[in-house]
Amino acid sequence: METAFDAIVIGSGISGGWAAKELCERGLKTLVLERGRDVKHIKDYPTANMHPWEFKHRNRMPLAFKEANPVITKAAGFGEDTAHFFIKDEDHPYVQEKPFDWIRGYQVGGKSLIWGRACQRWSDNEFKAPGRDGYGISWPVGYADIAPWYSHVEKFIGVCGNKDGIEAMPDGEFLPPYDFNCVEQHMRDTIREHFPGRHVVQGRWAHLSEPKQIHFDQGRGKCLTRTLCMRGCPYGAYFSSNSSTLPWAEKTGNLTIRPFSVVHSIVYDEKSGKATGVKVIDSTTKEEHIFNARIIFANASSLNTNLILLNSISNRFPNGLGNDSGLLGKFIGFHIYRGSANGRIEGFEDKYFYGRNPTECIIANYRNLYKHDMDFFGGYTIFTGGYRERVHGLPDGEPQFGAEFKEAVSKPGNWRIYMYMQGETVPKKNNQVYLSKDKKDQWGIPLLVTDVGYDENDEKMVADFLKESRLMLEKVGCKDISTHDNKQAPGLDIHEMGGVRMGKNPADSLLNEHNQLHACKNVFVTDGACMTSTGNQSPSILYMALTARAAAYAADQFKNGRL
Repeated sequence: METAFDAIVIGSGISGGWAAKELCERGLKTLVLERGRDVKHIKDYPTANMHPWEFKHRNRMPLAFKEANPVITKAAGFGEDTAHFFIKDEDHPYVQEKPFDWIRGYQVGGKSLIWGRACQRWSDNEFKAPGRDGYGISWPVGYADIAPWYSHVEKFIGVCGNKDGIEAMPDGEFLPPYDFNCVEQHMRDTIREHFPGRHVVQGRWAHLSEPKQIHFDQGRGKCLTRTLCMRGCPYGAYFSSNSSTLPWAEKTGNLTIRPFSVVHSIVYDEKSGKATGVKVIDSTTKEEHIFNARIIFANASSLNTNLILLNSISNRFPNGLGNDSGLLGKFIGFHIYRGSANGRIEGFEDKYFYGRNPTECIIANYRNLYKHDMDFFGGYTIFTGGYRERVHGLPDGEPQFGAEFKEAVSKPGNWRIYMYMQGETVPKKNNQVYLSKDKKDQWGIPLLVTDVGYDENDEKMVADFLKESRLMLEKVGCKDISTHDNKQAPGLDIHEMGGVRMGKNPADSLLNEHNQLHACKNVFVTDGACMTSTGNQSPSILYMALTARAAAYAADQFKNGRL
């Protein structure tokens, strides 16, 4: 195949797909490198329409598989129906200096096939708070810079939601939301009455509740609310690279996708002071290839992008490409998913709901919004909802089969309300990743070492959520309330961020306001590695907005001969 392109994108997931779309639309011949296998929309979703009884183990994994894969089997959404979109632990080992569950999906489309799909915008507070309150550095961009790109992305991918006018979670370009059920309506009204400034809103999710022409033009259709999303949606009703951005880029005639391509490093030219290409190892033949381009986008997912840059050494950059500050791989962040709460609510037994809801309700962040007024930094989003318990059987001694059993299990149980947190973490220099000095993978690339953990700020935030969630459930009218700190290791949030953070000053950051490496301007990083802080909202839509913005800038610079 050809080896020279205008642009190379490393990774085909949520941000890589957007980089490819924007660059190809602007006329750049673009190569997308993917370390995993090829996955074609619809064709390669083998379990999409399978019934529960068609799975050999009824959607559970055998004990031997769990014992061989202690990390990946912890992941949300992992099961017999989705296992083909996750990698086995042995396929890409890493070193855990501290417990860290690194969840990965190596295929064309990456984790866009198995993401949670929540799409809350950051408010201006998330961009300003780290610098304002002194727990991080200032972002080189603000909400006003990103807002038009949020809109650009939302219109294309399709995001359902309601315009609620909440400053903590700005409104976007929404398709109709999925309705509250009766308990969720009650919760919304009660919390609004008793907790001023706290808002229960309908989920802002990347689902086509009512597709528009742009979505039909992509070949996508209406969400049928099957809630089988992580198997791959044959209707393209939730956004993924496979159903949306990559086919759109392909239609331009400017896209080349090369799967089975493990990126070893980015090649740097000492004379020009620019990157000239990407060194790749074919995962099947182990052959090395170098592909050349004038622009390179690193979108391999946060930790893999750190790994690639750390392994991209030269005389100019002996400690990793662009690493003049010595901060490459440091200030790794993540989201706290440790806290949850649940309670039984009475009084709605005569009411029910019909159909499934692929979204969840959201309680927008209400902590440290306008100033630092808690004993911890940052805030947290709460995901919540009301549901009917399922009766799985009858008490001991009662029939466990037959007509009486069927009648018993067909009746809904009590109504319950759940809540769980998604908390911001404080960027810390000692939360870091680096390359192993003596361990390598099957392609001769040093293994990544993860040295990331919780701190006192995290503990205080979890404690606050547990206290406040109990108070809210009590006011809503719940009984038998339980709260829980699962103490899970970082990583299972699958929201790892940082290591190649944006900033105004090259002394304390690696990327500028356009996501360019300060010291190597034709390399852009727009996946989670670029994050200066973590915020509390789900981050994927911000990655997409930052990517679209950076790709538009890169294409403009390319055409003007500056890159």
